[in-house]
Amino acid sequence: MGTFWSKERSPEGELPNELGRRQAVAGRVLMAVLLFGVLLASSLLLFFIFQSCGPCTCETPVCLDLLARYLASGNSSVDPCTNFFTFACENANGTSNSFQILAEENKSRLRRILEAPDSWRVGSGEEKAFKFYNSCMDTLAIEAAGTGPLKHIIEELGGWQLSGNWTSPDFNRTLRLLMSQYGYFPFFRASLRPHPSPPHAPVIQIDQPKFDIPLKQEQEQKIYAQILRVYLAYLNRLGTLLGGDSFEVQNHTALSISITSQLFQFLRPLEQRQAQGKLFQIVTIAQLQEMAPAIDWLSCLQATFTLMSLSPSEPLVVHNLEYLKNMSQLVEEKQLMHRDFLQSHMILGLVYTLSPALDSNFQEAHRELSQKLQELTGQPPMPAYPRWMKCVQHTRNFFAPTLAALFVRDAFNLSIQNAAMELFSAIKDALLTHLKMLPWMNEETRKEAQERVIQLQVKMGAPEWVLKPKLTNQYSDIQLGPNFLQSFISCVQSLQARTVQAALQPFPQHRWQVSPWGVNAYYSIPDHMVVIPAGLLQPPFFHPGYPRAVNFGAAGSIMAHELLHIFYQFLLPGGCPSCNTRALQEALLCLENHYAAFPLPSGVSFNASHTLLENAADMGGLAIALQAYFKTLLSNHGETTLPKLGLSPQQLFFRSYAQVMCKEPGHQDSQDTHSPSTLRVHGPLSNTQAFARHFQCPHGSLMNPSSRCQLW
Repeated sequence: MGTFWSKERSPEGELPNELGRRQAVAGRVLMAVLLFGVLLASSLLLFFIFQSCGPCTCETPVCLDLLARYLASGNSSVDPCTNFFTFACENANGTSNSFQILAEENKSRLRRILEAPDSWRVGSGEEKAFKFYNSCMDTLAIEAAGTGPLKHIIEELGGWQLSGNWTSPDFNRTLRLLMSQYGYFPFFRASLRPHPSPPHAPVIQIDQPKFDIPLKQEQEQKIYAQILRVYLAYLNRLGTLLGGDSFEVQNHTALSISITSQLFQFLRPLEQRQAQGKLFQIVTIAQLQEMAPAIDWLSCLQATFTLMSLSPSEPLVVHNLEYLKNMSQLVEEKQLMHRDFLQSHMILGLVYTLSPALDSNFQEAHRELSQKLQELTGQPPMPAYPRWMKCVQHTRNFFAPTLAALFVRDAFNLSIQNAAMELFSAIKDALLTHLKMLPWMNEETRKEAQERVIQLQVKMGAPEWVLKPKLTNQYSDIQLGPNFLQSFISCVQSLQARTVQAALQPFPQHRWQVSPWGVNAYYSIPDHMVVIPAGLLQPPFFHPGYPRAVNFGAAGSIMAHELLHIFYQFLLPGGCPSCNTRALQEALLCLENHYAAFPLPSGVSFNASHTLLENAADMGGLAIALQAYFKTLLSNHGETTLPKLGLSPQQLFFRSYAQVMCKEPGHQDSQDTHSPSTLRVHGPLSNTQAFARHFQCPHGSLMNPSSRCQLW
């Protein structure tokens, strides 16, 4: 039957067979539809997976604030491959100085702290700091007091002929009061500092004065005379503001200018004294009294350094003995013939130093003097700072420990500290890895270099005494009132006493050279320590909520730059005898030529050999920070970038590096060891192959040269 059924089918049997065929076709169509649906769903799923693996945009308030800064500072219409400095730093309003802006923002933070209502503890040092700031800001009270408080001080000093209350005071009594009560040294400087030679015990050091006016030994005679005339006009104005007769004032100020000019001629530059082997000499107070008898050295120094018990046999470090001899002879001559004029010279100098605490008439006179002197010396005009900024500066000077603790508490909490230390550790690890790849280091030098990095100390944020402040009121000697000038002078006296007291304490292992709100990191050679203040680890250089590319490109490159200062000695002639000297010199020559090849803005010049070491640190700092960032990308997921900029995380890294270097490329100071800002951007970035790759720069363009240097 089976055979029959297979060969001969009835018409009724054909109906189910046709139905089966139709069902099979429908099944195949359904299967195709289902398969297409699965493929479509899988594609969409993969799309969303890849989308989620790509960088997300950071749209938190801190990121949006950073975005606004970047959009305001650069010019995105410029080709980054031809001028990345303009792309990142220049806009229609010119170029802003990133470090200066950050410093001003730190001042604004201090202002907000000082103006917070009732934020101090009663009877604490904080209370005095806040009250001093408020007194400084009370311009109505300062204007109402007028010249009364200043005239009272002049009378305490013995008066002067111009005031109408002339008692022909003793010269050394006036000098002693000026030094001890007002911190003013009209003829020389006296300070308590470590001895230049071991064991560096504290010793009183006498040095030639620093003048308030910008006189220089190599100045043209014409400019020199013009500066003296401008300063003479200023002194005349001071005398008349104090009620003196204009004719009498002119006589006194003319002799004061003559004294200043003669003292200036006695000065000897540091370089000249070094060449003569007379950098300093050790003499006793008694010996100095014989050589410069016009000054009563023992009484003046004892009044200034009250915490010390001085005797004629006390040794002094004198930095320019010839100046002191000539100064003493000049003072003796004036005492014989013009004692009243000598008193006027000292009084006028004191008024100049106290001008920040006086009313608007004196401050306006000082501002006009500064403006005219800047014009004569070719310096850019100083901006007119608002009153709050001046008061913050005064409060910082006199109450530094208190403001340091308040700043760190407000701006450098534990999460910021931990994030900063984590970043530094990543940079340090990258440097250790980087050292293994340097062709000019042999194995011996490499081990020495790695050991230096391992043994390095880092101080982050603030000194220990700021993080653990004293509970006692360290300003108990400050008496505020009855007017701002008296408060100002009381603070001067307290600061001078604290400075002497600190100098007499055992010399600490390391003294910070920058305040916690400062923006300059540094490497201390004697302490083998990198110091990074809290003021630097702030937006736009650093924030825990930033994309990692920003933190590594900005703060990370700064950290790496400072770490490379450890190896400055290696780069000096003969500084690394066990290195591959030929390879090292070739790398240094390549670096020098690399920087010299860049075009500079009109009027800007630099010496490539003078800036070589800093150029090396810039270039190496970028390379190490980039290596640390790439390593972080491998071990961490979820990198973010900023919206609207159209930059990948890698491009944002380079953009953030350039943002740190933004600065108006003006005239280069002869003492500045850094290159102009355009070179600090273009030099390292053009030497980085990854930059050209991520910005797709054509071969041979400014930022993608045909050859690169391999120093670090």
